[in-house]
Amino acid sequence: MQRIPVLSSHIQRLSSSFTNVSAPVNLQRGRCWLLQERSLEVPNGGMAFSTCPLLFKKKDKTKSSSTSSPDARPLKAAVVSDDPYDLAQLHHGIAAAVCRLKDELSKLRLGGRLNTDAIENLRVQLSKGSKETLKLGDLAQVVPKGGRMVIVLVSEEDHIKPITSAVVSSDLSLTPQPDMHNSLQLNIPIPPPTKESRDQTVSVAKAAMERATAAVRDSRSSVHKRLQDMQKKKIARPDDVRKAQEQMEKATENGQREVRDLFEAAKKAMERA
Repeated sequence: MQRIPVLSSHIQRLSSSFTNVSAPVNLQRGRCWLLQERSLEVPNGGMAFSTCPLLFKKKDKTKSSSTSSPDARPLKAAVVSDDPYDLAQLHHGIAAAVCRLKDELSKLRLGGRLNTDAIENLRVQLSKGSKETLKLGDLAQVVPKGGRMVIVLVSEEDHIKPITSAVVSSDLSLTPQPDMHNSLQLNIPIPPPTKESRDQTVSVAKAAMERATAAVRDSRSSVHKRLQDMQKKKIARPDDVRKAQEQMEKATENGQREVRDLFEAAKKAMERA
């Protein structure tokens, strides 16, 4: 009989504890519902609302509504130019291809002379155990002398052997020789071109021309695809797309002609050697 009051008081404490817990739980649900209705952001420290399914669903609706809002449409249109006559991508691609071709042709042996850039751009491995290489032009000064001789002035004596190895192992067919009066100087005689060397140089130049031609063609293809998409999506009028395509073809033809002219000029210089 004495245990009944104790048990009843224990039950009262448990019921009061559940009452205290249910209040904040209901409050959290109410706040979550309020966030869902008002599309508010979860405040800092509100970790209990990060798992609310209604909030997740509202975020998705907010994303879809933001992309279809009038404020978001100009941003999407700014990504792709709506001007069909904007051929800047094509002109840039042609200019880059021509510049790369000129750089590759300048390193070839034209007219019986060797461009010193071909030697300066060689990579030198200073130590055998290291994979790091340095540009020869950063380690020595390359000076042409009379058209049939190139002088390499090395800054340090320890660099003589690595530089010599780099020149010999290259595809330039050159053999450096140490100078009798200066231990920091290498003399590289330039042999006269032979028929085999001319043919090999022409093959290298032709391969460079074909790469430049392909680069121009790829630039034209990208612009052509953009114009087709604009016409399909009715971003531009068909007449404007047609005129833009004519300008595109004309610019592409001029770029291809410039590439061919560079190759023909280099080929003639090789034949005169």
